[in-house]
Amino acid sequence: MSKKNRPPQTLESLIQRLQSTYAEMPTQFQISARYLIDHPGDVPIASMRTIATQAGVQPATLVRLAQSLGYAGWSGLKDVFVQSLRQTPMAYTEQAKAVVRRRNPTTMLTQMNQAQARNVMSLQELNATTMAEAVELLVKAKRVYVAGFRASHAPAFTFYYLYRLFRPSVSMLRSEAGTLEMELRALQAGDVVVLTAFAPYSNEIVRVYEAAIESGCQVIALCDSRVAPIALESKCNLIFGTEVPSFFPSSTAAIALVEGLIEQILARSGKKALSGLQSAENQLHHTGAYWK
Repeated sequence: MSKKNRPPQTLESLIQRLQSTYAEMPTQFQISARYLIDHPGDVPIASMRTIATQAGVQPATLVRLAQSLGYAGWSGLKDVFVQSLRQTPMAYTEQAKAVVRRRNPTTMLTQMNQAQARNVMSLQELNATTMAEAVELLVKAKRVYVAGFRASHAPAFTFYYLYRLFRPSVSMLRSEAGTLEMELRALQAGDVVVLTAFAPYSNEIVRVYEAAIESGCQVIALCDSRVAPIALESKCNLIFGTEVPSFFPSSTAAIALVEGLIEQILARSGKKALSGLQSAENQLHHTGAYWK
């Protein structure tokens, strides 16, 4: 079996295959593929007939689509979605029970450091072809918005804080006092919106993503998977790992990714960025922001 006809074995590779071959597909295949990409959680729990009805195609279309991807039939394609569902991270409490059982501070710290180092070291490979695209989008953008909520707020705010040191026009989308929907009204076609998220994904970040896509913005998604809900229609995806032997996903690699991205933006922006940074630094010292 040729590599092209070998069926994808993971949900991420399946989504990538569907996206890369989408333009060449017959119309009914495109409709089916779009539904599978947009509703991956429905596939493991619904029948083929139900999926077909919801997508607006015939069940036979789903079978033919699966076969065109190299599967024997619908069940083979569905199994990929089922396996992905089984791999969904456990609840924090369940993972915390394993942490309590280990109770070895030295071993725990070693394992944590090793896992975080692996996540950071994988950044270059994961983003080798997309980092330059993200930098170019941000350098050319007239307006940039940033959003990240709950555990994903830290890397998002780090991006906002560092970028604003040399680009004052960057704005942070927040959700204080229930004003998120009001802030989203400012989004316009052509704006670049930087979103940060990792599983479990917050409702707020998905709302921002949907509003940005609807407004015609160019979304840069910093996330833990190319099939994350904020990545499917993004202009550019930057990926980081979060897996560590603890009860929470680690944001260490996300912070490292943000810092690397900011560094490349500064280098690409040149003298203009240096001027802005110098101005911000002078103001911080003049206003007594730093303790002497």
